[in-house]
Amino acid sequence: MRTVAVVGASLAGLSAARSLRRRGYDGRLVVIGDETHRPYDRPPLSKEFLAGTLGEADLALERDDEELHAEWLLGARATGLDRTARAIRLADGREVRADGVVLATGAAARTLPGTEGLAGVHVLRTLDDARALRDDLARGGRLVVIGGGFVGAEVAATAHALGLDVTVIEAAPTPLAGPLGETMGAVVSGLHADHGVRLLCGVGVKGLSGERQVAAVLLEDGRSVPADTVVVGVGARPNVDWLEGSGITLDNGVRCGADGRTSLAGVVAVGDCANWYDPHTGTHRRVEHWTGALERPDAAVATLLAHGATDPGVPRAPYFWSDQYGVKIQFVGSAAGADSVTVEAGSTEERSFLAVYRQAGRQVAVLGMDQPRLFTRARKQFTAAAS
Repeated sequence: MRTVAVVGASLAGLSAARSLRRRGYDGRLVVIGDETHRPYDRPPLSKEFLAGTLGEADLALERDDEELHAEWLLGARATGLDRTARAIRLADGREVRADGVVLATGAAARTLPGTEGLAGVHVLRTLDDARALRDDLARGGRLVVIGGGFVGAEVAATAHALGLDVTVIEAAPTPLAGPLGETMGAVVSGLHADHGVRLLCGVGVKGLSGERQVAAVLLEDGRSVPADTVVVGVGARPNVDWLEGSGITLDNGVRCGADGRTSLAGVVAVGDCANWYDPHTGTHRRVEHWTGALERPDAAVATLLAHGATDPGVPRAPYFWSDQYGVKIQFVGSAAGADSVTVEAGSTEERSFLAVYRQAGRQVAVLGMDQPRLFTRARKQFTAAAS
């Protein structure tokens, strides 16, 4: 294998490049990224960077003394994969031929149709998104966040700390019910009310009003919520359209095994675009978490470099965290299928507790709210049991 191309220059792509070198690959390494920026950390974009307490230099993921001996093609968008020529086509007409390919193209924020060109409307996925949103929040006024997920909640908490009047709109009856279940989703989203942020649940958004600048969010029940700035946080879609016709199986991303192996030899997938097989649940799932983008590429790289079958081992259970209103929320495992959740330390009323999810008596997830020490211990025990 003389040339390996990593398509995607964020955390998952960088992690794959590091694993390639760490595992002894000394051939040509090409890293392709559609953004013009070197790899940067995304979690602070909705928190410290947005608040102005972290600068762009603080987001850098590469170490000062790090040298991967890679060719960086930044600002280069991949538009196709030719499996016969084993070439990646770029939007500027160039092609990169490679013996092995790591797909790490991530996901893009979903938008609201019809809002194109309306000033004051934002998504938050990239550094450029965060720059634009930070500039608008600096003007103050009224912020409406559409979507009560973790990114939307973090933006709401940050904007509230900056002095803005904040409203969060969630179409589902209970925010965060998907990742946390209804009971704990209600507890965690209660942080908004605790801090005077309005939370409107169970109502969809019909559209936005305003000529050049957004003026209000129009709800399906007829209400209108005034807004100077709007953040659309309604999830993300995997960046895999460019792979249509490549022979790679696509199913809510790139369908792959627990080892990252795709349906096309010599091609593996990692990060937010990968629909991994999860042996913990026996299903395929996309895991859009920082820890997965950091850790899982190593198994995929081992698969790519191996000449035969590899044993990826059992990947660690998905883990994520969120910081809202000064409270750290940590979660490991999967709440899907849990038939009970019990608080085993602390109190939900005080927003400081440890909760365990079970399915037929077996632990399947752990949630910690403002209990980092207890959670760290519980996570180690959970991970050991799962392995």
